[in-house]
Amino acid sequence: MRILPILAAAGLALGFASAADAADSAKGKQLFQKCAECHSDTGASTDVGPSLKGIVGRKAAALDDFRYSAAMKRSGITWDEASLKEYVANPQEKVRGNRMPFSGFAAPGDIDDIIAYLKTLG
Repeated sequence: MRILPILAAAGLALGFASAADAADSAKGKQLFQKCAECHSDTGASTDVGPSLKGIVGRKAAALDDFRYSAAMKRSGITWDEASLKEYVANPQEKVRGNRMPFSGFAAPGDIDDIIAYLKTLG
């Protein structure tokens, strides 16, 4: 009888893990088209935004081929999943004074999908 609560808890934990991993990078690639108006996903930065290739794990304002705002340079952010989620949801709130004019993605599922796509850009 003692094993049933343990098995139930393990099943719940697995269920939560699969829900968190359910982000769709293919959908994220489609949503990235909004980002692609200013950002590249292949390598070189554009005149408007830095390349997002390899963004996961990179320090903010780290690319030499883009002129970052003073706010981004001072942010001290390393782009992990949590910081990207906050930024993609509300760039001006996460880094006040940055130059990105995009207001952010509102739907949590869309944010997860975009992050899943960004993770594929290694």
